[in-house]
Amino acid sequence: MAAEIVNPRSDSNTGAGSVSAPDEYFDPAFALHRGGKMAIQATVPVRDKDDLSLAYTPGVAKVCSAIADQPDLVHDYTWKSQVVAVVTDGTAVLGLGDIGPEASLPVMEGKAILFKQFGGVDAVPIALGTTDADEIVETVVRMAPSFGGINLEDISAPRCFEIERKLKERLDIPVFHDDQHGTAVVTLAALRNAAKLTNRSLGQLRAVISGAGAAGVAIAKILVEAGIGDVAVCDRKGVVSADRNDLTDVKREVTGFTNKANLTGSLEVALDGADVFIGVSGGTVPESAVATMAKDSMIFAMANPNPEIHPDVAHKYAAVVATGRSDYPNQINNVLAFPGIFAGALQVRASQISEGMKLAAAEALAAVVADELSAECVIPSPFDERVAPAVTAAVAAAARAEGIARR
Repeated sequence: MAAEIVNPRSDSNTGAGSVSAPDEYFDPAFALHRGGKMAIQATVPVRDKDDLSLAYTPGVAKVCSAIADQPDLVHDYTWKSQVVAVVTDGTAVLGLGDIGPEASLPVMEGKAILFKQFGGVDAVPIALGTTDADEIVETVVRMAPSFGGINLEDISAPRCFEIERKLKERLDIPVFHDDQHGTAVVTLAALRNAAKLTNRSLGQLRAVISGAGAAGVAIAKILVEAGIGDVAVCDRKGVVSADRNDLTDVKREVTGFTNKANLTGSLEVALDGADVFIGVSGGTVPESAVATMAKDSMIFAMANPNPEIHPDVAHKYAAVVATGRSDYPNQINNVLAFPGIFAGALQVRASQISEGMKLAAAEALAAVVADELSAECVIPSPFDERVAPAVTAAVAAAARAEGIARR
């Protein structure tokens, strides 16, 4: 049924209290979003009284009683193991910032349809009317029995770290903050291939990350897990180093596993001789600093819509250039990771998404285009049909190998 039928226009002038909206004849984005981008659909027919008696009472009582006696049957006889909750508080939405739960819903709906389109996973957008970390945790814990996994989305740092950690401690289903780990997985996959293309290993690379928020910290962690030679993380005040007395707890933790070279000072200082730049912060890096990077460098400037280093500048100095934009080659797009990661975790009923599962996802993603590498192809397109099956299989296998799969 068309969205216009089930959700008629609210911006007409035919009634009191009507709401004026932009003219969708001139802006296709509003026309596409009218009525929302998703709907709930039944998977069984309800054509007559016999169907009704099976789908609902009295037949449903048999299934409920069986689940009450054997709780694990909930995975077989409900949607639980096939559906993810996409949870936000609206505090860090795309490049828009803290716009609130209602305004975040179009993005959460979009995330849900990407789950379905690219991973075959059903997802439900849930925007919470609180920004209190403990309230968010309690709310998610109480609704968790209805879902097979929790995807945290667009929650600002540093609260996002605390919320994810507490939920992982209290739930036995996958909890995944995509802004952190989805970005990290895709970045690692692209960097593996970029290193291969330039005849180097990860262990030979020194990377500089601009941005010490959710994505920057997660990227640093996964690069260290994968064996990067060294990585320095920079915030607005420069290199996150142990000598600073203005660090948050999360940034203090970062100093324990990064910056082997003991760099201090500005981002520009850190870039001198660096092999890799990874931007997840916005802002602009001066061309003079880019020019000091090592030969055959790699520049992943992922801020949207304006990369920290414009591709035209990056190509003057780098062997491989990636952005977060779809109109340039090598898009670092989270949709390459999260649908397959959740599909694999749900497939085996994993109790969590481990570091090993994320590393396996990155390796599988990189392998998709391993035989097709070029400066403009170090990561697959989001529409490459090989991506989701490869990531799904790798994640499921990793969960089984780690003993956290339950089927």
